[in-house]
Amino acid sequence: MTNEGDKVGNEPTSYGLRPPHEHADAAASGGGAGPAGPAAQQPVPTQVVADPAAGRLLGGRYRLAARLGVGGMGTVWRAHDEVVDRDVAVKEPRLPDHLDERMRATVYERMQREARAAARIDHPSVVTVHDVVVEDGKPWIVMELVRGRSLGDQLTEGTLDPREVARIGVAVLGALTAAHEAGILHRDVKPDNVLLGRYERVVLTDFGIAQIEGEQGLTETGAFVGSPEFIAPERVLGQRPGPESDLWALGVVMYAAVEGMSPYRRQTAPATLQAVLSAEPAPPARGSGALGTVVMQLLRKDPAARPPADEVRRQLEAVARPAPAAPTMLATAPGAPGGGTGGTGGRGGKLAAALPKRRGARLGVLGGAVAVAAALVLALVNPFGGGDDVPAGWRTYDEKEQLNASLAVPEDYKRSVDDGTVTYSDPGGMPRLWVTRSSGYDDNVLREANEDLDCDTGEDIECTALGDDVAGTVSEYEYRGKDAAHLVVNWTHDAGFDTEAKLRRQEFFYVNDDNIGWHLTVEMPAAGEGKRDGERIFEGVVDSLDIKDM
Repeated sequence: MTNEGDKVGNEPTSYGLRPPHEHADAAASGGGAGPAGPAAQQPVPTQVVADPAAGRLLGGRYRLAARLGVGGMGTVWRAHDEVVDRDVAVKEPRLPDHLDERMRATVYERMQREARAAARIDHPSVVTVHDVVVEDGKPWIVMELVRGRSLGDQLTEGTLDPREVARIGVAVLGALTAAHEAGILHRDVKPDNVLLGRYERVVLTDFGIAQIEGEQGLTETGAFVGSPEFIAPERVLGQRPGPESDLWALGVVMYAAVEGMSPYRRQTAPATLQAVLSAEPAPPARGSGALGTVVMQLLRKDPAARPPADEVRRQLEAVARPAPAAPTMLATAPGAPGGGTGGTGGRGGKLAAALPKRRGARLGVLGGAVAVAAALVLALVNPFGGGDDVPAGWRTYDEKEQLNASLAVPEDYKRSVDDGTVTYSDPGGMPRLWVTRSSGYDDNVLREANEDLDCDTGEDIECTALGDDVAGTVSEYEYRGKDAAHLVVNWTHDAGFDTEAKLRRQEFFYVNDDNIGWHLTVEMPAAGEGKRDGERIFEGVVDSLDIKDM
């Protein structure tokens, strides 16, 4: 039903490729990120297991070196062009066994014709098709070997900043526009087919090939080629696709890049296709504003209602390269929320997990909780220092009534009070931060932190574990000359739809001589940009936290 890429070693592939069982190619270093893509967009292996077909010469010049991926639709090889002395990628097509010879000849002829058409696409974000060699009655497609990492692989480590997503979107849109002008539809735009190469190059792979494999012959059997969550509604309905169908897929790719997954992904392919037809997703939280606007315009069900490519490009370029902002001054208003100007951009990570579970029921709660959804890159100093300095674009709040403390958070977060809980929130969702002030703490702050770790892992019978594979550490920290504790815990969260998210918490504990404790927690993705942002947020809030009755 799908043509989603699999892995070879640690590297992704495309064209529905699967790792050859008899090989264990290891990804080589080569700068940039590691690749994925039809044209064997894989790094040159550092170690190759001998292959019976290795050494075969195609067209008198392309010598096969190693298989990079194998799938139902073909095999991708790393080869060497002996005429110009360079490595290339070669796609050996493979058709379903049930096709008769007449149908095979028709598909091969169309593949050869359209591969040559794809070779005419002139754009830096399009994988170059060098040649088509016909041997054994089938066309072998010779392409450039791109060393880079797929966007799909990147997203396993966390979501991307909206500006970076917009930059990638501009490049992919340029590739699509060049292809459309040449009369070629892509039909399989997805994160695994977008390479993030060296020198900030963005490359869209699979041009022409997906069209050949997807529409001629295969659709006659009722199959879709491509990932269902990226297939435009008109294709699901069997209507003739056009450039607008590729733009739909680009919208889904950008949505997934800022939110962590496609808004249409469901547990089964039929359910996913039904969601494509009928579901109306919420705008991306992390990509709110200009990026979210253009993404939602691209996801309109009616292809005629989607904006043209030039308008999409204009909007994306405005996000990727915004006009410089005027300098802002930080102002605070002690005793009341407010003051200050200067906003911050939002970042986030994987999909938000369930609300945190804690041992508050056994403590006499004097205050509430402060929940902060935050994510931005900050230059911070003196973590755990309790100093007065706050980062530019942050605002200080005096929460004497709830926490008997003050703290700083990004200026554009909204404050609300509900049943003793003070909340600062941003639409971004993650990282999330909350602070509690409670009585009844043990006078040993390290013991308190370890008890919370036991709660997270499910060792405490009064608690439910955070998720699977929970692991954490507790260590000593000094807070303004006093003993404090630091807890780091990682776990796997079931995000639904057969999707798991790796999450992480950074936690700060302080208990005063009256056994009143302050517990600050930041929840974030366990890897990637979201993790880096969450840790900076944690350091910044702890650094600004000023407890009045230490």
